[in-house]
Amino acid sequence: MAAELVVMGLGHVGLPLSRAAVSAGLTTAGYDVSDTVVNGLSKGRSHVGGVGDAEVTAMLDAGFHATDDPAVLDGAQTVVICVPTGLTEKGLPDLSAVEHAAEAVAARLRPGTLVVLESTSYPGTTEDVVRPLLERGSGLRAGEDFHLAFSPQRIDPGNTTWTIRNTPKIVSGCTALCAKHAVAFYARFVDHLVVARGTREAEMAKLLENTYRYVNIALVDEVALFCHKTGIDIWDVLHCAASKPFGFAPFSPGPGVGGHCIPVDPRYLAARAESQGFTFRTLAAAQDVLSRMPDHVVDRALTLLTEVRGHPEGARVLLLGVTYKPDVADVRETPARQVAAGLLAAGADVRYHDPYATEFTIDGRPLPRAEHLQDAMAQADVAILLQDHACYAREALGQARCALLDTRGNVVGSRVTLL
Repeated sequence: MAAELVVMGLGHVGLPLSRAAVSAGLTTAGYDVSDTVVNGLSKGRSHVGGVGDAEVTAMLDAGFHATDDPAVLDGAQTVVICVPTGLTEKGLPDLSAVEHAAEAVAARLRPGTLVVLESTSYPGTTEDVVRPLLERGSGLRAGEDFHLAFSPQRIDPGNTTWTIRNTPKIVSGCTALCAKHAVAFYARFVDHLVVARGTREAEMAKLLENTYRYVNIALVDEVALFCHKTGIDIWDVLHCAASKPFGFAPFSPGPGVGGHCIPVDPRYLAARAESQGFTFRTLAAAQDVLSRMPDHVVDRALTLLTEVRGHPEGARVLLLGVTYKPDVADVRETPARQVAAGLLAAGADVRYHDPYATEFTIDGRPLPRAEHLQDAMAQADVAILLQDHACYAREALGQARCALLDTRGNVVGSRVTLL
């Protein structure tokens, strides 16, 4: 029997979407090009934080199945493309996964099918990239023979308050009828839908959401750099500023930005703007600041090591939390990698502790992992709190024997240095 829904790409977006659809009673199948992902899910093993093994097993029991066979697309009523959109080695948008997915859909597209792109990309991707591939490969016309829509994902890994169900979801279509079909689909498992004027507006809205965070994080980071230089307590500044009930949204400084969205999405916006003869000067300035933050952490750590040991060579450094976000097992674009590389280049003996990252590599080489936090802290000369996982109790860190560099502003103690 053909699936009502086929989700293409079973990663941090596609798997939670599949779970939500299955919970709403949709007959759902997942397609992924990774044998490892497909085999793991077929055995009830999740590879995505926030989706447990028990939930995958429940999905399987409800009829969900994962496959790497594109034949699963045959007869699907709805296909949602959730494949990654990363960057090339030159830092430009890489839409190869989206293009391959669209080609696979086109080969099996049937009249009446709804195709939705959820992968984040620049304005015009749905109309100028996905639509031509679908129409050429199928001989069908979007808006006439099949329905084409864009609905940006708003998955927040580790967030148990805002889920797919209660997070407002933007929906758009190539035509008003396309949008109507997309609304009918998402209304089955999302409480509140926001209909955009068109696909370009929806695509731009997604980029604006993450660029807003990118620019404001950069602003606070640069304020932190200034405060460090001039002897001002940045954390007290932020505490005071955040007391204003209007006109100010609090952001916190840190060692840099990571994950798949914040460091990547503004590059899509900048690249698209440049192709249109427009320059986002704010983005260039933000990128300059954010790219310097890991090196700032290294410089602060080396100063501490010199105070503690007299020199960084051979000093023992423990990195606490190497994932890009608290309490998630995701190390994509994490600034911890640049911090570790800088300390290793200075001759320090670097290892890490993170309950969510069982492996962590620097330039392809594994960084030694500490299994027991207390023992690792006792052996370290300097520990650096990069990610404030819930397991890192502030009181215990503040009482540790070793010096601690806190990049998150949470720990108090006589041997604690704030970023």
